[in-house]
Amino acid sequence: MDMYTNLRKGEKGAWISIGAYVFLSAIKLFFGFSGSSEALKADGLNNLTDILASIAVLVGLRISQKPPDENHHYGHLRAETIASLLASFIMAAVGLQVLANAIRSIFEPVAETPSLFTAWIALFSAIVMYVVYRYNLKLSQEIKSSAVRAAAYDNRSDALVSIGAGIGIMGAVFGAPILDVLTAFIIGLIIIKTALDIFKESVMTLTDGFDEDEVETLSVLVRRVPGVISLRDFKGRNHGNVMFIDLTVSVAPKLNVIESHWITEEIERKIQKVKPHCVILVHIEPDFSSPISRQDD
Repeated sequence: MDMYTNLRKGEKGAWISIGAYVFLSAIKLFFGFSGSSEALKADGLNNLTDILASIAVLVGLRISQKPPDENHHYGHLRAETIASLLASFIMAAVGLQVLANAIRSIFEPVAETPSLFTAWIALFSAIVMYVVYRYNLKLSQEIKSSAVRAAAYDNRSDALVSIGAGIGIMGAVFGAPILDVLTAFIIGLIIIKTALDIFKESVMTLTDGFDEDEVETLSVLVRRVPGVISLRDFKGRNHGNVMFIDLTVSVAPKLNVIESHWITEEIERKIQKVKPHCVILVHIEPDFSSPISRQDD
């Protein structure tokens, strides 16, 4: 299964998330208003942002499938990252709105105590989102997609938010109304925290940031390739789910073209074994200072 087939299959997970969020946000907002629960309304608004975020991921996955052209030599794989960046702004805006509503409710408390059935709606929602989380996590492992894996973790956080909302509502029903408002406030913070995490990851990718742990792990693989005397330079960047790596390695100066080419192929094979969606460019340089080179003289 090639990279573009994986992207198309990843759309299925995005569609399932969208369907679940549309259904859950509708029932949460309806019962949140009818049952006078700030926490359930906040959770419903959280799911509205998740709809927008999932649509952004879906659009990004679709655009990412466009092959390279004369203006995009590396393809359109970063479209998914740009969509995630836009989604983070949407989520942050809604999170701030939830916080504002919660603060307003503290200073202007409502007379109604939330209905008990709103707690059961929240717990039902948690079960649904946990099922979606398990599906998307399995899908991400099958197609090796970081985007779908991130969506799965978002599904899991939504399940935890719904559990928290249910607990807060029950506390309010049984004599502590402030718990409902405090839970809504915490949900607002969780929305903003999730938005910041997505923002940081998107900016990291768009500015060609690269994980230092990945550099160390892959550098060890390169140095272990027979014929490689030293790894002189390592550069990496990510385009969506594809990793681009530029390497400069030194070898014995008396190797012929075929022998040097074998080393580059072996480097590519070892890296692609652990990173299947990886484009590797290896630059070979002679090393005249190593003991191996001096022994050949």
